[in-house]
Amino acid sequence: MYPSLGMYNNFLGACAKRNRIKYANKCLDLMDSRMEGKNEKTYSVLLKLAVLQRNLSAVHDIWKECSKVYSLTIITLGQFVWAFSILRDLAAAYETLQRMVALAFQGSTSVKKGVRGRFYISKLDIPIPLQSQFGLKKCSFSGKGIFLGMENSEAKGVEVTMLKDLKRNIPVMKLLKCSFNDVMRACARYQNYELAEKLIPQMQKIGLEPSCYTYDFFIQVVASKRGFSDAIEVLKRMQEMNLEPSSSTLATISVSCSEAFELHLAEVLLDQLSGAVHPYFFNSFLEACGILDQPERAVRILLKMKELKVKPNGRTYQLLFSMFGIVNAPYESGNMISQEVAAKRINAIQMDMVKNEVQHSYLSMMGLLQALGLEGMMSELMQHFRSAEYLVCYTNRKLGTHIYNTVLHSLVLAQDTHMAIKIFKNMKSCGFPPNDATYGIMSHCCNYIDCSKSVWILVSMMIRDGFPPDEIAYCSLVKAAVRYENFYEALNLIDRASLDGIQLDVLHYNTVLREAWVKRRIDVIELVVEKMHREKVQPDSTTCFFVFSLYLENGFFSTAIEALQVLSLRMISKDDESLQEKRRDYEDLILDEDFGAESRILSFFGRQEEDISVALLNLRWSAMIGYSVSWLPDESMWATRLSSNYNKIMKHSSKDKVIFVLN
Repeated sequence: MYPSLGMYNNFLGACAKRNRIKYANKCLDLMDSRMEGKNEKTYSVLLKLAVLQRNLSAVHDIWKECSKVYSLTIITLGQFVWAFSILRDLAAAYETLQRMVALAFQGSTSVKKGVRGRFYISKLDIPIPLQSQFGLKKCSFSGKGIFLGMENSEAKGVEVTMLKDLKRNIPVMKLLKCSFNDVMRACARYQNYELAEKLIPQMQKIGLEPSCYTYDFFIQVVASKRGFSDAIEVLKRMQEMNLEPSSSTLATISVSCSEAFELHLAEVLLDQLSGAVHPYFFNSFLEACGILDQPERAVRILLKMKELKVKPNGRTYQLLFSMFGIVNAPYESGNMISQEVAAKRINAIQMDMVKNEVQHSYLSMMGLLQALGLEGMMSELMQHFRSAEYLVCYTNRKLGTHIYNTVLHSLVLAQDTHMAIKIFKNMKSCGFPPNDATYGIMSHCCNYIDCSKSVWILVSMMIRDGFPPDEIAYCSLVKAAVRYENFYEALNLIDRASLDGIQLDVLHYNTVLREAWVKRRIDVIELVVEKMHREKVQPDSTTCFFVFSLYLENGFFSTAIEALQVLSLRMISKDDESLQEKRRDYEDLILDEDFGAESRILSFFGRQEEDISVALLNLRWSAMIGYSVSWLPDESMWATRLSSNYNKIMKHSSKDKVIFVLN
């Protein structure tokens, strides 16, 4: 004796309820081996199982098979609308919804409500094949009214009497409203504003008044796609219809207001909440308060959270640590008074965490460590860092790198290089892989280490770990090299950057020039200037200042003027050909004795061409004191000497360079 189909359906239903896909598959195999058929309830359960597996293709297969055997009822169509909506196929969900409306307007559907509140249709469960795979009519909407159409777009008008009959059929109207809400919820989840905008007027055309539930989802998609102002217009429309917005509706609009930094409006909406909501909505407001530095608003919202008994989460406490755990930073460094105030606030926040039975999460710990680091509370930072190490070691090791980066950044800012190196070594030994941010921090750390070899050691480590230095890292490394007068190492780093495909700009060269100017190294100045020229990096006014000042301070007045002219001409153009074209435009401004010439030169500042203006003023000044201006800068004696000495200087200094070899 074999089980009946009803027993199979009950077993499959239990599998769907408990998400036991393995047992459901075994049951289906057993049904196939015993050639057991399927009825509408079977297909309904299979639909739930397909949704649990997130298998959209299976849902389409069930639709095809079911529609071949059965004339789909409005209840079955509603289940397919639900399935398509959850699995993100909004086009199929909307088309099936239209078929539901068409079937409802035919008036042949008799839906009843059972004892348990479930809808059912009393009929014999006999498979009745359809004339075609998608033989159901679907309903289309126009500006003039509602029309039923076949697949070939042939349409018939729908009489007003049919609409009245439909309104009297309360169970059918409830089913339609549920399906419309399913599609609207999917629109909110997947941000499909175009479809959501169609659903509200279509509901009203068939006599369905959108509920607060419907508007809640509609406002979600409006707020995310159109902004808070349009969402508030929808809210006003609800009030005109005497619909009371739910707490989630108000909270959703408040998030949009917080993101637009309309804190007054967001606070008004949050203050109207009457039921508990997720702390996410309050966290958005707290984040905006932190950005705009308005802690007084945050305090009022925290009181509202307590009033509604909304339990804060890790993100809430992260924002509180960032907002109230920092007193002086970033405007000034922390001192004893600010650190004492910060310690009291942090202790109060931690006591609140204990009261709410919230343990430190990754987010809250990050907020605490950042606050301690910015206030310069290094001993407290290291104390809590030990707790953070334990947290990431035994919960989520992937987040450990970010924790270490936060601590390393604070230690480097405090110039505690010894501890930073110790933590960095500990990070690697514990199996937390450094990332590009880690190496960026350690590149900056090299500025405070009394060892020039550390620069190349770090570069070697970065490349070995698959994180070649970027432009910011090279900038820090160049600064570290020139700090200890390792100018050739700095130039070697610039060469290394070129090999990595990074074209360093004039600011990086000026970093070397500045230190050479401080150390009175004319040889380095000339080497860097020639290297800039060969790399086609145009000088700026700062470059001119360092070169001109150093020559002038050493008594080489004529050389200073000649160098100033060459650099000024290179500021105007990189190559001689375009320089000769610009000569026709600018030469008169340089040689003109009229006072209006300087005004015309200064006008370049207003056109965001400051370097052109500075270059022309330099050339005009040199001409005024009696020096002729040659528009062939590479033929000047100073430029020729720098070019001829470049290879000789580089060859002579090669023994002092650190040769970097990649194995």
